[in-house]
Amino acid sequence: MNFFKFVKASLYCVTHGSKTYFIWLAFLIVLILNGALGLFDQFHNGLIMTNMRDQVSWAFYIGNFTFLVGVAAASVLLVIPAYIYNWKPLKEVVILGELLAISAIVMCLGFVIVDIGHPERFWHLIPFLGNMNIPQSVLAWDVLVLNGYLVLNLVIVTYLLYCSYMEKKYNTTFVHSLVLFSIPLAIGIHTVTAFVYNGLPARPFWNASILAPKFLASAFCSGPAILLILLQILRRTTRLEIRDEAIWKIAELMAYAMAFNLFLTGAEVFKEFYSDTHHTVYSTYMYIGLHGHNAIVPYVWASILFSVIALILFLIPSTRRNPVTMNIGCVLIYAGVYIEKGIGLVIPGMTPDTLGEIYEYFPSPTEIRIAEGIFGLGFLTFTLMLKVAVPIALGEFNIRQSRPETV
Repeated sequence: MNFFKFVKASLYCVTHGSKTYFIWLAFLIVLILNGALGLFDQFHNGLIMTNMRDQVSWAFYIGNFTFLVGVAAASVLLVIPAYIYNWKPLKEVVILGELLAISAIVMCLGFVIVDIGHPERFWHLIPFLGNMNIPQSVLAWDVLVLNGYLVLNLVIVTYLLYCSYMEKKYNTTFVHSLVLFSIPLAIGIHTVTAFVYNGLPARPFWNASILAPKFLASAFCSGPAILLILLQILRRTTRLEIRDEAIWKIAELMAYAMAFNLFLTGAEVFKEFYSDTHHTVYSTYMYIGLHGHNAIVPYVWASILFSVIALILFLIPSTRRNPVTMNIGCVLIYAGVYIEKGIGLVIPGMTPDTLGEIYEYFPSPTEIRIAEGIFGLGFLTFTLMLKVAVPIALGEFNIRQSRPETV
């Protein structure tokens, strides 16, 4: 009965707020509705509404999916120092990272759904109900680990918030067991996603053993970059106490991750161009251009430049701790990794195609509308969860006081 009271009070919390809160919700709902209209056009007319073709059958949707899997996996960067080493400044904000992970997985599943040519066959992806072709299909394993990670984070977050609402101490053994299990699962979701690419032998660009560690290294930059900006917004707009030490530690860990990511990029570039085999054609298309086709070259070099500048900003303690330069670094990391996981990963892997044809892809207006709607859904999910989590953390929302102040 107390849990139902918690759910009812949470519903009251998310349906009451300030004018700014409802303006933000209205903006997100407009994005979602616009995306839904684009999705209706795509479902009605087919994937011809996108710019994907036989030559490039994975594109904007799968690039966003890959990027967001990394954002979800990045919560482990907060979990390890917070729970394994019991570092209190991070332990106070780790639940925000888990909320971000849940929102990212929701968006991941959204991009999977819209990328399916026959959406009525989506039920085959549901574990124990559809025909997932376990254990042969790597994609089926990806579905399992993503849904498992989503459920695990939902259980952890719901249990912690419920205990705080009831003003009772949570079961340490139970929470720590789930948290410890979430660490390999977080690494697993991005590793299996990398294996989905690795498992296509007709695409030599993706047949690199460093793809999985490179995915993880870039994820540990992009996810925390989003979280750092969100933490600063929360610190300014709410009474939530977020220590500088927590923000600085996250920024420091991001610097190490980005350094490793750039090292792996350099190692792969050396292997590709020094060996100078026929398979170098994909890297040539990406970094230099091929037969006059160089549409993605500026984006790829911009991604590398953004990452290098961000690394310098985060390596130097004075710029890492300065809010202006730190936020510039966060934006550069986000942009750099977003390009790397999309344009710099999916498109070169499919260009030229297996017959040598070069089809230069750019997302259509329909794809962009649908993507905006999915990102709107993710931010709406995060906002609603945050609307409950922040008052609980401040002690304003509990079993004795189920109607917190509107924010």
